[in-house]
Amino acid sequence: MSWKPEVDELRRRAELAAQLGGSERVDRQHAAGRMTVRERVERLFDPGSFHETGALAGVPSYEGQRLTAIRPANFVLGTGRLDGHRAVVGGDDFTVRGGAADGAVGFKFTYAERMALELRVPMIRLIDGTGGGGSVKSLDQTKRTYVPFNPGMEVMTELLSTVPVVSAALGPVAGLGAARVVFSHFSVMPRGTGQVFVAGPPVVRRGIGQEIEKEDLGGSHIHTQVSGVVDNEVESELEAFEQIRRFLSYLPPSVYELPPLQSTDDPSDRREEELLSIVPRDRRQLYNMRRILQLVLDRGSFFEIAPGYGRALITGLARLSGRPVAVLANDPNHLGGAIDAAASEKMSRFIDLCDTFHLPLLNFVDNPGFLIGVAAERAGTIRKGARAIFAVYQATIPWCSVIVRRVFGVAGAAHGNHRRLNLRYAWPSGEWGSLPLAGGIEAAYKRELAAAEDPESLHREIEARLSSVSSPFRTAEAFGIEEIIDPRDTRPLLCEWIASAYRTLPSRPGPKQRGMRP
Repeated sequence: MSWKPEVDELRRRAELAAQLGGSERVDRQHAAGRMTVRERVERLFDPGSFHETGALAGVPSYEGQRLTAIRPANFVLGTGRLDGHRAVVGGDDFTVRGGAADGAVGFKFTYAERMALELRVPMIRLIDGTGGGGSVKSLDQTKRTYVPFNPGMEVMTELLSTVPVVSAALGPVAGLGAARVVFSHFSVMPRGTGQVFVAGPPVVRRGIGQEIEKEDLGGSHIHTQVSGVVDNEVESELEAFEQIRRFLSYLPPSVYELPPLQSTDDPSDRREEELLSIVPRDRRQLYNMRRILQLVLDRGSFFEIAPGYGRALITGLARLSGRPVAVLANDPNHLGGAIDAAASEKMSRFIDLCDTFHLPLLNFVDNPGFLIGVAAERAGTIRKGARAIFAVYQATIPWCSVIVRRVFGVAGAAHGNHRRLNLRYAWPSGEWGSLPLAGGIEAAYKRELAAAEDPESLHREIEARLSSVSSPFRTAEAFGIEEIIDPRDTRPLLCEWIASAYRTLPSRPGPKQRGMRP
């Protein structure tokens, strides 16, 4: 006698679970422009690689001893492969109780997080639901309430310091769901179909009397451009999955391994003529920093993170000679590249990410200093900037700076850690000091200018005098800058540096003493 009846029953129960919340609710999900959780998992992973855990969990209905129906747990978890590399996925099922956490059955999402932690593989969250929002309705069933707690926090805290964690906000996400989006190293949301908020419009309406639609409350344009809660905005769920795959391709499976090397046919000795004239001689003219990145890094390898937030600073992952490298760069086309509060927060979090996963960091510097003015002061720029400076000095990863143009003030001074080997290459377009001449003259020569018969003429005279001694070659004569290079040599020098950087990384890597915070 065999166990075939039980195996047949397993198959039948799996088929019931595959029906999710029923055809009507599945149709409603599709009508809203969103995939179901099982469709998402299928599209995310390599074909046929998904292995599910906990498919039988749910709320059953029996006639005697026979199962007649089951409302599946509204959370799907398991492992699969992304371009051949294993990862854990946990996805909310919005067709069952709106993906509310209290409908998950047995805290399946906590199990998924622990699975990623102990298998030391990336954790991918496909979030389309709320926290305990359904618990108000569940009062009728349980006849009691509970003191709130955040399930799985101890695991999620350790997870951020151990494996790459990626979150995609794929629907209206509130409460604990919103927090899970933020508890990650990289987050993404589709325009129009994803929203993130502490509480949705009904709660806002009742709680503070504010009438607002969900897109205006927490749409992608808010969180990727204004709040910085989510990193990247995309056009579709499929594009979100592609960005998840790409982000993870630069990172090791866990902090116990080094970033993965990829083959490339881009020559390490490539010298681009365009670099010789890309920075204008006129200091008032702008240029395209992203174009410099394209010309120096491996072709097509730059993946930008949070392009819409803290726009004075460009952050992303790339490769040099096939080796992953983290990239910081000031963008002179936004606030002149000055570091504001948003850019400071973006910088701190990005450096922590790189330091956690042993990614060498490359900094393209055109930093006029911290942003000044009333708005900057009210935003607490100096406090948030101080955190960014501390992140630079606490990082232990290999670091190299390319001084493209300006380095001024406290913010400019943090282009690298001067207590370590502050490896840097300056272009002939470099200029530096405590203050730019334009504003520094007014501050340093205030009395002379006020007493002069022709202040404008005196200002021009002082500026001409100081400009004559501000050549970067004068600094190099005193070994105040170690190397001034032909811009066309930037890529060959950096490809040599990245090879050395990887040789200095620990042969047996592990977690940092200071854990990663969201």
